[in-house]
Amino acid sequence: MNKTDKIYIAGHRGMVGSAIERKLKKEGYTNIITRTSKELDLRNQQAVNDFFAAEKPDYVFMSAAKVGGILANNIYRAEFIYDNLMIELNVIHACHINNVKKMLFLGSSCIYPKLASQPLKEEYLLTGELEPTNEPYAIAKIAGIKLCESYRRQYGDNFISVMPTNLYGPNDNYDPESSHLFASFIRKFSLAKRNNLQEIEIWGDGSPMREFLHVDDMADACVFLMENYEGEEIFNIGTGTDVTVLELANLMKEVTGFKGEYKFDVSKPNGTPRKLMDVSKLAKAGWKSKISLKEGIQLVFDEMKDKEF
Repeated sequence: MNKTDKIYIAGHRGMVGSAIERKLKKEGYTNIITRTSKELDLRNQQAVNDFFAAEKPDYVFMSAAKVGGILANNIYRAEFIYDNLMIELNVIHACHINNVKKMLFLGSSCIYPKLASQPLKEEYLLTGELEPTNEPYAIAKIAGIKLCESYRRQYGDNFISVMPTNLYGPNDNYDPESSHLFASFIRKFSLAKRNNLQEIEIWGDGSPMREFLHVDDMADACVFLMENYEGEEIFNIGTGTDVTVLELANLMKEVTGFKGEYKFDVSKPNGTPRKLMDVSKLAKAGWKSKISLKEGIQLVFDEMKDKEF
């Protein structure tokens, strides 16, 4: 990518898209195109085609998606599969018909089978059953990966796909009804600290293991691959290390100075027992994460200290 190439970031207001925009601007890219969902409904094929025909972007970061945690994924199953399929179909096909030079598609670690061996290797895709609570979202993301692969194989389109692990950082979603684990913990610990609460509720038994990557690291990896990778293989993006839900809580307790106790609600789902990414392929390509989990937690709490929840 040249600094003046026209780059479209789909989903620039989301956590990943906004991080990619920050990264590109920091690196000196000057021709970045964005549209809010009100300005451009990516579920509307005609609107997407008209936008691409008018703007003719050279490069596309496809980070737009309908996202949420266990609760939202399980309740709004139809919206999660419909919205994400429509967004992907429209944007990927528009990239093809408008001769976009290169497009990067953001998948998700939930594409891997629920009980796959750990750490999760890219070749485990489609080798077993998915986690039931987020199956609609996972199926939509798998479809996006296969769309990119199919357009590459049939037409030679330069479309690449990446699988991020659990992300956190600026512009995360802190809605208690739809947030992911990390953001829900940030909200709970922040409110507990502010209001001098003595108890924090944790879903499940605290045993599931999760990997967490700061979204600025994610953006750095995406730009790295856009600039340096030209093949068909998919890439996991993560840290290669994980912690239990309880260990995450204890780290947040340490950073915030929370003095209370935990209440485990074992009637709520644990989700996938473990979800650690094998990032050896990306490391071999020349990229590794830079922000440690404790450092990242501190960064987020500093950012959120005055936020209204």
